Amino acid sequence: MKARDLMTTGLVVVPPEMAVAGVAQLLASRGISAVPVTNAEGKLLGLITEGDLIRRLAEEKRGPLGWFLALFGDSRKLADRFAKAHGAKAEDVMTRDLVTVDEDASAEDIARLMERHQIRRVPVLSNGKLAGIVSRADLLHAVLAPSGAAPAAEVTDAAILRKISAAMQEQPWVNAFYVYPDVQEGKVTFYGFHRSPEVQRGLDVLAREVPGVTAVEDKTEPMPFFLRASI
Repeated sequence: MKARDLMTTGLVVVPPEMAVAGVAQLLASRGISAVPVTNAEGKLLGLITEGDLIRRLAEEKRGPLGWFLALFGDSRKLADRFAKAHGAKAEDVMTRDLVTVDEDASAEDIARLMERHQIRRVPVLSNGKLAGIVSRADLLHAVLAPSGAAPAAEVTDAAILRKISAAMQEQPWVNAFYVYPDVQEGKVTFYGFHRSPEVQRGLDVLAREVPGVTAVEDKTEPMPFFLRASI
């Protein structure tokens, strides 16, 4: 699925000169956790989240020691933190350095960006203007969406075995040399040795992701000590 299929449109947006108190009231009354800041042409300028506003309450006045230590800090970050804590307008408190995507970005790419940057939502741009926002909740639609059945010619035991073997080779936690998958009428059975229960669960998940698999059985045994020492 693409960003255009997942994003929330018809967004509530605010202008950069809107009062912070008004933004807080808007979030509370609409039951939303973030609001984009745009100019009159629809260009995205920033984003204000509940966290940005709550952070204002947590800001403490610096004592003499804190003021002294701040002299050795990053002046840009300190100035930005001060503006967010004391600013009166949306443009003062908004986050400006945003991670954005275009409408053709895949759900997988968006998920990776969220994980890498530890963010909860990603604005979607179209021709430089805000088109929508994809949140973590929106990504659930991609998780729940059916992946589609594989072509009948591919759903054979031999094809399933090839795909499972290839998937095992791609995962560093699989000791593929000591695990032997077998497929009979869509049922996958693992033989050999495993290093831990976590590896067993991982193999189960890996096999069930392959189209055509109807069941998974693990008949591996704990890896003997002499084999562990050789790895």
